[in-house]
Amino acid sequence: MVLIDSPSAHGLTVGGLVCREPVLEGRRRPSGPLRIALVVPLQGPAGIFGPSCELCADLAAEEVNTAGGVLGRSIEFVVVDGGAPPHVVADEVDLLISAGVVDAVTGWHLSSVRKAVVPRIADRVPYVYTPLYEGGERAPCVFLAGETPGCQLRPALGWFAEELGVRRWAVVGDDYVWPRRTAVAARRYLARIGGSVGEEIFVALGTETYDDVVRRLVAAAPQGVLMLLVGADAVAFNRAFAAAGLQETCVRFSPLMDENMVLGSGAAATRGLFAAAGFFETLVTADSLDFSARYHHRFGALAPVLNSIGESCYEGVRLLAELFSRAGSADVRRIRESAEGLAYDSPRGPVRLRDRHLEQRVFLAAVDGLQFDVLHRF
Repeated sequence: MVLIDSPSAHGLTVGGLVCREPVLEGRRRPSGPLRIALVVPLQGPAGIFGPSCELCADLAAEEVNTAGGVLGRSIEFVVVDGGAPPHVVADEVDLLISAGVVDAVTGWHLSSVRKAVVPRIADRVPYVYTPLYEGGERAPCVFLAGETPGCQLRPALGWFAEELGVRRWAVVGDDYVWPRRTAVAARRYLARIGGSVGEEIFVALGTETYDDVVRRLVAAAPQGVLMLLVGADAVAFNRAFAAAGLQETCVRFSPLMDENMVLGSGAAATRGLFAAAGFFETLVTADSLDFSARYHHRFGALAPVLNSIGESCYEGVRLLAELFSRAGSADVRRIRESAEGLAYDSPRGPVRLRDRHLEQRVFLAAVDGLQFDVLHRF
């Protein structure tokens, strides 16, 4: 793994070494390591995901390298802090690509970061975006490994209506593109099943106090709260929600709720909390159990908690390797031309690439204390 320091007057500084030879824009190394910019959050509300993301990506790279690498080249990472402001992340990714340091980009980071990064990549290298997201990304160089509202939110809201009679919702989300657009999709899905969204509340990323939000929820009295909060923000909200006694009368559902957030919230604040995802560590399938065993064997019992967010970074590296191998080239145009229909078995089970999105199974789980109890496969 290579850490980027800063640009130098004599070239790009990589891991303390200055790359002094000029590299022409767009030229790719024909041999040597295949370097991937791994963009993961190391700060901010999503920073709690960073350690799991890095280790899962490391595991994928080690497995690919042990099997002979990609097109005979071993994978190495250049880590970029995806928790920095979007324009800062985009500048760094642009610099790495322009200098010929990286052959691809992947990782878990917010949609606001993705939207800043995509124009700067400008179809020069393949970009596998691993998180669940709001849908609608059409840039030709981007491949999407995560869940979308259509496969995650729509069936879950239908399940809540049929199984629990929950049709009247409120939305609490961070104020950026993923929560805003997902809330629009939720309104559309609920209208089809006789449901509705009443109160809609968006807060700044990094919000720590939810007193006013809780007061508005008490006044609105919804049957369910759709949580579209990231990392530490969701932890703080869960604690405030429980302290106000709202979990006695109201369920919570989040398409972004992982083991880190559950542990941070505490067992007293997770009653009536549900999540949907393509992977949970407690998912009892051959693929997921095998992945969990490999992760803990490699990194030990005290490794960062395994979760859907970290696993998505494993997925991103694995998908890149499959794309390169199928195309027989690191050229983004050849990759794009050969990508449709690519299929393989992953920790999420059988997956297939359709229209640059990875089709996958999605599961609904309820939090039981500090663990997910997987209830249903959509």
